[in-house]
Amino acid sequence: MKNEKKESIKRRFKLLKPYLNEKVKRVWAAIEAKEYGYGGKTAVSSVTELSRNTIRRGMEDIQQDEIMEAKSQIRRPGGGRKKAVVKYPEIEKKLFEILEPEIRGEPDSALLWTCKSLRKLSADLKTKGYNISHRVIGEILKSNGFSLQGNRKTYEGKGHPDRNEQFNFIHNKVKLFQQNNDPVISVDTKKKELIGNYKNNGQEWHSKSNPEKVNVYDFPSQAEGKAIPYGVYDIGENKGWVNVGMNHDTAMFAVNSIRMWWYEMGQITYQNASKLLITADGGGSNGSRVRLWKTEIQKLANELKIDISVSHFPPGTSKWNKIEHRLFSYISKNWRGKPLVSYEVIINLIAATKTDTGLIVKSNLDRREYPKGIKISEKELSEVNILREEFHGEWNYTIGCC
Repeated sequence: MKNEKKESIKRRFKLLKPYLNEKVKRVWAAIEAKEYGYGGKTAVSSVTELSRNTIRRGMEDIQQDEIMEAKSQIRRPGGGRKKAVVKYPEIEKKLFEILEPEIRGEPDSALLWTCKSLRKLSADLKTKGYNISHRVIGEILKSNGFSLQGNRKTYEGKGHPDRNEQFNFIHNKVKLFQQNNDPVISVDTKKKELIGNYKNNGQEWHSKSNPEKVNVYDFPSQAEGKAIPYGVYDIGENKGWVNVGMNHDTAMFAVNSIRMWWYEMGQITYQNASKLLITADGGGSNGSRVRLWKTEIQKLANELKIDISVSHFPPGTSKWNKIEHRLFSYISKNWRGKPLVSYEVIINLIAATKTDTGLIVKSNLDRREYPKGIKISEKELSEVNILREEFHGEWNYTIGCC
């Protein structure tokens, strides 16, 4: 008779098990044990493989009438395995240390993405002593503004085979400078803007059916001028300087913008600095092949009496430059939908740019003339006190002060 009861309990448990949550399972086992009679807990435990303590807890639930009062919570408060972010409070910091060399970002978007898979990130963290599943890493990344992205046809030209190695080289050099409390800046020229009552991309709130009225055509010949914003972004301090030029984007203009940043912001923060690191694109006014850029950097190094190191991003990778998605993208958001009708409007809109992470931006209108077509001879170039790195010396070099 006892064996028949046990077999009956076993059959019922097998049928019900897929539909039982943790609490209902132990309450059901407690009811079966009571119905069984003497030795019920032992009998039910043997056929269901539930522990006697679990069945006993089910009986306590019945006695306290928790079946009728139970809500959605199955475990008692605080029960169960702790979440990874609770167990390892520093896990986000460690994850971003791994991601830093690989992080990418669109210039006009705060959204970030990464070229490492979740499983690779999980494996990297395990080597550092953090047993975190790839699913948890995905949740952390999503909560911090990352997303999974597909390919988009935006790149023209052939990628350099040492592209990733150059990224890692720049990353390690930036970390070394920051450890020594020496300034690291990211520089670039933002898209040139026409001055006038022209349409500016984006939207802003207006009363219904009352949009800002602008010119139908954006003819440069009818513009009141053009604005050339050259930005300097302090990576460590999250501060930006934007020098708005009025005529030509030349290497002389680029270096003078860096000079103005130093006197307005840099020297206040880095009073004991002995060197400066500049990360820049490989082309444009601050290009790796521009002779005027190097001679002007030499003049700046002599003036400031510090050595200036420069690391250029490989061809076709300008979007990886920090200034693009940490400064320029927020400026574009701040002036979206606003016609840039004057230089004063541009300067004020740039200076009003702020973020929740504490970005501070200062701006200046540069009325100087920067002539185009300045030629630098071999003799002038040979006078530059340049020390090239063994790894791609055309991209990575230091110009020492004389």
